Amino acid sequence: MGYIKVSKAAENWGISPRRVRILCAEGKIPGVIRKGKLYMIPENAIKPADGRLARPAIFAVIDAKKERLSHLRPLTEGEVERLREEFMVEFTYNSNAIEGNTLTLKETAMALEGMTIDQKPLKDHLEAVGHRDAFLYVQDIAQNDTPLSESVIRNIHSLVLMNRPDDKGVYRRIPVRIMGAYTEPVQPYMIEPKMAELISNNEGREQSMHIIERIARFHLEFEGIHPFIDGNGRTGRLIMNLDLIRNGFPPINVKFTDRKRYYEAFDAYYKEDDAMPMIELIAEYVDARFEDYFKVLER
Repeated sequence: MGYIKVSKAAENWGISPRRVRILCAEGKIPGVIRKGKLYMIPENAIKPADGRLARPAIFAVIDAKKERLSHLRPLTEGEVERLREEFMVEFTYNSNAIEGNTLTLKETAMALEGMTIDQKPLKDHLEAVGHRDAFLYVQDIAQNDTPLSESVIRNIHSLVLMNRPDDKGVYRRIPVRIMGAYTEPVQPYMIEPKMAELISNNEGREQSMHIIERIARFHLEFEGIHPFIDGNGRTGRLIMNLDLIRNGFPPINVKFTDRKRYYEAFDAYYKEDDAMPMIELIAEYVDARFEDYFKVLER
């Protein structure tokens, strides 16, 4: 009997080498031989059943709520404006707070109105304004059905990092590490090909994968590439909302109070190749946002 390497098994089964190693370590592939740190897999081994990615029941709930929303009366201009303004302030506050911005929710609202908060850094004010402008840009191109591309991603990042003119919209030129993370971002020379591959894969998944799973996987993979020197998290969450809005879903707001669960979802993916925690997190936020709309429309 012949044996194959982990990389070949991963290619045969359409999963990552990391996932194959986990399956080997868990004893789920019969006949595996370990040589030091290497696993040799029987060439006739069958891919183990993977129950982790069974279609979550919440997908059906979300699809039903999207259909329900489509049959309700259109929002008035005033209702649209109210929902947008409230969301934009909360989204800007939470997304920036996850990355260390010190403005409170109230201070963020004041900064977006042009007020200066005493004893708070100018950087924090500019981050609030930049994130607001990036979200407005996302809304605009989503309505025009502009496809996601590297140039769109760079434009979003340029607005997010408006206070860093030398870095905005520019792929990083130096290696970086994410403290406490289970993955190491790709080397600078690999960023452009990896980004092109990511966008291509995302387009290919549009017909075969539920939008919530597709968006979750894009977000996990984008943050793993970590293409920019700073602002990757905020840019990634804006891209997530761009895709949601383009497909008729409300934008979501990953809350600062949920950051531990959010970070753990990245750990699950990069440590165990398990995307489900991020899929479920995004699905729950989308579900909650539909309920916000129903409260307005069904009163």
